[in-house]
Amino acid sequence: MANDYFHFTLGPVQGFVAQARRTRDFWAGSFLLSWLSGVAMNEVKRQGGEIAFPIPADDYLAWIDGSKRSGEAPRQGGIPNRFKAFSAKVPREFDGAEVAATIRAAWLALAEHVWNEDKLAEVATADTRAIWLRQHLSFWEVSWAIASDQLASTVLDQRKNWRSHYPQAEAGVKCMVMDGWQELSGAIRPGLEINRQPTVLKQFWQALRANGVRGMRTDLAEQEHLCALAYVKRRFVRHFGSFNATLDSGLRVSGWELVAGIPSVSYMAAVHWLEKLVQVGDSDELQAILAVASAVNPNQDERETCIRCLVEASAGVSDDDVRRKLLALDANLFFEHAQDNAKANGYAPEHVAQLKQAVQKFKRDHADFDEPLSPFYAVLLMDGDSLGVHMSDVANQSPISTALNGFTATVPQVVEHHNGFLIYAGGDDVLALLPLEDAMACAAAVRKTYLDCFMPYPAIKTSISAAIQYAHVKMPLGKILGDAHALLNEVAKDGAGRDALAVRVWKPGGMALQWAQPWAIALENGQPVIEQLARSFRAQNALYGTAFSSQFFHKIGARFDLLNPRRKPDGSYDMPVLDEAQARCLLAVDFKNSADNRTLTIEQAEHAITPLLVQCRAVTRDKEQSNPARWKKSDLLQADGALLVRFLAQKGVMQ
Repeated sequence: MANDYFHFTLGPVQGFVAQARRTRDFWAGSFLLSWLSGVAMNEVKRQGGEIAFPIPADDYLAWIDGSKRSGEAPRQGGIPNRFKAFSAKVPREFDGAEVAATIRAAWLALAEHVWNEDKLAEVATADTRAIWLRQHLSFWEVSWAIASDQLASTVLDQRKNWRSHYPQAEAGVKCMVMDGWQELSGAIRPGLEINRQPTVLKQFWQALRANGVRGMRTDLAEQEHLCALAYVKRRFVRHFGSFNATLDSGLRVSGWELVAGIPSVSYMAAVHWLEKLVQVGDSDELQAILAVASAVNPNQDERETCIRCLVEASAGVSDDDVRRKLLALDANLFFEHAQDNAKANGYAPEHVAQLKQAVQKFKRDHADFDEPLSPFYAVLLMDGDSLGVHMSDVANQSPISTALNGFTATVPQVVEHHNGFLIYAGGDDVLALLPLEDAMACAAAVRKTYLDCFMPYPAIKTSISAAIQYAHVKMPLGKILGDAHALLNEVAKDGAGRDALAVRVWKPGGMALQWAQPWAIALENGQPVIEQLARSFRAQNALYGTAFSSQFFHKIGARFDLLNPRRKPDGSYDMPVLDEAQARCLLAVDFKNSADNRTLTIEQAEHAITPLLVQCRAVTRDKEQSNPARWKKSDLLQADGALLVRFLAQKGVMQ
């Protein structure tokens, strides 16, 4: 009997994942999309279908159908939302509409479980239930197609062009996380309190926060109001372990216990500061800081956050130890921008003043506590290059799936080793949060893992590109996440030619710099050159005893402007005044006259700055040329490479 081939995709991906106010919203969106894709896979298998690509990890699907209940449960999303399946036994009886219906039924079952466990009926207004059902029933866009030709890979794209899913505009006050969706109280407008009586909006959310259900006060901030979709993203983790349902199709779906501790962006920014704090201080000193910090905010929101270096820094102590308690506090407490706006953050100014004094005293007593509290963290986004070309060949699908399964299984350990938190690893996609200090090295390590997984299949020529967003904690998380995809696709892939790394730095005023290079230029002996230069700057002790200084970096932009050729009206450039060797010599003189470098010879100074200048000239990779020396180099020296070195060396804190 001839086989038919089932193609499927689920969305909206960005509309669900990227709209996030907290890192937990971000993680939850990725996790839930992956879980729904797993539900779809199990339904395909229930109907006798066999997943052709990507081959799912059986353990993950077993957790979803409840047949596996022991061992280490998945914590991150690990299944791409797009896959192809076929059935060799009953192809003509396969019902694609049943797969779509099962996805929607599974989502509604999970939403109803959250509704019941959170006792929403007890605080619901006359409109809440109608909003809840309308949003959950209308959100998901499921596209599928069945083709008799195994190679008809475009059939799904053609089906998606025939769009039939148009969510209707919603009335009332809108959600604070997912734009355009009505919040759950059903209030027509925010309004004002009348005769000191709370409005419908305020009354609903105050009652919900106070209903006594586990985690409600920490999960829902004061004056925060959410739509039904954002509410499930925020709260499902508290009840996922008790969720199970049998759907109309007969498919059983289940959840499992999940850790609710997802590190905040402030916590990720402060990781190494906190690590140094608990390493340097003794119990009495740390207890003094803990006492005043707890008075500012007693919530231990980061208790379940498992960042490797912090776990190691508090190893061997009990949960009641002062180190564990200190590391469980919201790191936002320690940042000056939060302390300076104490009331806006819900902090008592007098307690904040005491916390400042305690930390300042600790710094005076410990000259070795020289770790700056950086307000920057990193978002790492990675994606395989040109893998779709190989997937169109049926013979490649099995080895690609095998390689990607190995990659997906290994990435969590790589990210954990670099003190990060993995949001998502599925197929050739990776998304993680990291401390500023660890992001570049982590990206290089993930790339090595990817290449190692494909090494047994030399006929499959693939690589992986990366985008790193260094973002100030005051920047809206949704903006940083959304821009990461543009940075990856437009700068790392299209601009630098794929197999590349692109970086942006975001300060409260906007984008501060952008830098990109192919991996072959960005790495030396497997390590990022920019990071090596930043370490040299921090240590003030590079090769030959040379030292990078702020003075040198301050002048480098003006020097580049002088050395770069002028642009002509037609877009081309004049010949530069100095050739590359002369320009390097001139900059070497500046370097020799900065910091403690006067004893250097010009040759030594040139040798010291050459790696920096290489990173300041953009290169575009040519996939037809294996020799990087023959790739196209920019006519311009760009200061952003040098400024990135200074930013990483100073950790975004001007010293």
